[in-house]
Amino acid sequence: MDRLVEVLLEAEAAGDEAAARSALAMVTGVAGLVTRLDAHARQGPWSGTFPEAAVRGVRVCFSGVTSGPAAMALASMDGDGRLRERAVAAMVARPWPEVMPFLVLRTADWVKPVRDRARAGLAVLLGDGPGAYLPAVLPMVLRLDARVRGGFAVTQVRAALLSSSPEVWRGLFGSGGRRQRRFVFDIAVSQGWLRLPDYVTSAETDPDVGIRVRAAEVACREAVWTRRLDVLRRLARSRRPEVRVVALTGLARVGHDSEVAVHLDDDAPLVRAVARDAARRLGIDAREHYRTAVSAAEPLLGAITGLAESGSAADAPLLRPLLRHPLVKVRAQAVRGLRVLDAPVVGELVPLVRDPSPTVVREATAALRPLAGAVPPGLPWELLADGRVELRRAGYRLLRGRGVDVELRAALLLALDPDPRLAGRGKADVTRLARDAERTSWRRSPRPQLLVTAPQHTELVALAARAATVLGEDTSRKLATWLARTRPGG
Repeated sequence: MDRLVEVLLEAEAAGDEAAARSALAMVTGVAGLVTRLDAHARQGPWSGTFPEAAVRGVRVCFSGVTSGPAAMALASMDGDGRLRERAVAAMVARPWPEVMPFLVLRTADWVKPVRDRARAGLAVLLGDGPGAYLPAVLPMVLRLDARVRGGFAVTQVRAALLSSSPEVWRGLFGSGGRRQRRFVFDIAVSQGWLRLPDYVTSAETDPDVGIRVRAAEVACREAVWTRRLDVLRRLARSRRPEVRVVALTGLARVGHDSEVAVHLDDDAPLVRAVARDAARRLGIDAREHYRTAVSAAEPLLGAITGLAESGSAADAPLLRPLLRHPLVKVRAQAVRGLRVLDAPVVGELVPLVRDPSPTVVREATAALRPLAGAVPPGLPWELLADGRVELRRAGYRLLRGRGVDVELRAALLLALDPDPRLAGRGKADVTRLARDAERTSWRRSPRPQLLVTAPQHTELVALAARAATVLGEDTSRKLATWLARTRPGG
């Protein structure tokens, strides 16, 4: 933050207005940077936060209305309320778009004269030129909404949007971040500015899932009222599952259950649920459908999952042959289906822990965790020492819940892992165990009990010494104290 102030002062001192505005535009273009700079300025205020040279530089550069944009912006965050008020007046008199986010901040200022002047200026500017100033103030206003005094700016922006031309609000909807686009879209929906083709287009192509869902809901609701089956069928073919489920719900409401039931094998859980409901009304046995589909030469993934969702343990024999299927996704879905049906067999799943696919390894591990007691005792340790990252992760997951001594040994080994993410997981678990062991005895949850033999204790001490550099001084000290306290025969 200090360096940023220095750069802005250098741009101001150069006397090049275009350069200063460009520098401010770079600052305002980074989400949250203006609010961070303002918060940094208020921590002291200024005299205890920014270097004294920077404070003096801002006050020398700022001379009122004739000042440049960078000087105005920096002066608006000064600890002196009178200087902030003068800076606000200067920004209103020379309303460069680049300084508008700083003006918005002052509408929530803690000093009433500063706040009132900033609010009056913002209201006038938005009223006179919403097209010129809305793009500059809207991102900052939405960040200000959570503050105690931030509601005024939000109200002014909403009023300016309501009175703006279609070119203005469409431009704002087509640019900016997710929060801005959702804000504009909500207003457009409430005011009825969009038509059915607009909603259909947004539901199919918008990059924001929230807008897609809202647009699909509005489009399908209108299509149901007007019996626009073409719209419902078009959205039912969308590649977005959240759009398909809304469209299929609409088709079901207008009585076209037969078109909904054909989606029994869809990849999306909610779509399958809607399709099963339609199949029930048509008298179709969804479970029998899934049994037939799973037995096909090339079973669909949705059919495998659908059988797990609607079947029982008696259907497990239909899934077991798929554990050897050449397609990775089919094998992974079969393992997941057996887990959902609560019908995994350890002997069938253990070989899959070493599957070439990390996805299958992950699913097999998740299915074996509740059956860890039946897993060969040496297998998790072998996996923890394997060269593949996903196998070491699987081995560690299988060792969880087997006692404090096992968890501590596994965590110490993992903390030394060459993979940064696994090492971080191991370090975090060692830190948690050591911290819990140091807790005072009056806490509600008991301390972890480390019950080990002398050779096991010696191994833990050696592992702790090897991992000391990774664990850090504080955790190593706690761990050493714990191990010393639990030494067998000590």
